[in-house]
Amino acid sequence: MQYDKHSRDFMLNHLQQMISEDRWQKFRQVVSQRTRYVTLVLEDIFQAHNASAVIRSCELMGVQDLHIIENRNNYEISRDIVVGSHKWVNLHKHNKWVDNTKGCFKHLRKQGYRIVATSPHKNDCLLSELPLDNKTALVFGNEGGGLSDTALENVDAFVKIPMYGLTESYNLSVSAAICMYELIHRMKKEEQNWQLSQEEQDILLFNYALNSIRNPITFMRRMKAELSTR
Repeated sequence: MQYDKHSRDFMLNHLQQMISEDRWQKFRQVVSQRTRYVTLVLEDIFQAHNASAVIRSCELMGVQDLHIIENRNNYEISRDIVVGSHKWVNLHKHNKWVDNTKGCFKHLRKQGYRIVATSPHKNDCLLSELPLDNKTALVFGNEGGGLSDTALENVDAFVKIPMYGLTESYNLSVSAAICMYELIHRMKKEEQNWQLSQEEQDILLFNYALNSIRNPITFMRRMKAELSTR
């Protein structure tokens, strides 16, 4: 649910009193390093532990949004793997269209993203050579067949991760972590506007604070009642 700035500030003031100062400052520090300039897309992942490891890596690397395409496979969180990291990352499931891959890509393009497939291709470039002059959505396929033909036919570019051994490919979660590390490092050096807007940071700070208290539903009911009397 969205709240106007006045209501959000009112609730944040109450939340701050329920959270230690060290925790509050940690939230502020983390929120200042969050980005939507780079996002990840997972298509039809069927091994929960792999996708859950990607969530954990996203959270640690500061990538705020992870998009899950569910055409055939429904994604379930493996709580032993995410160890709570899913509370701090926005998961967007795309499962309501006839073709969820195209639907997801359309949604991302409306937000200004270039769609990049992480798959070897004749027109691909190395990860270190991928231009970062635009918001970038990296798309990863499932552990068996990789990306679908629909995905490969509808992306804007292709990128490959350097490999020097005999094995055919990296594990999904390892691929995602390598890509995020490289792109986030370059993004912070090369781009100016990678951070969230002030309003986005304020909303995220509110959500983080709310997710950290013991009874958020009870708290929200109390705040709603107090706001209605103001």
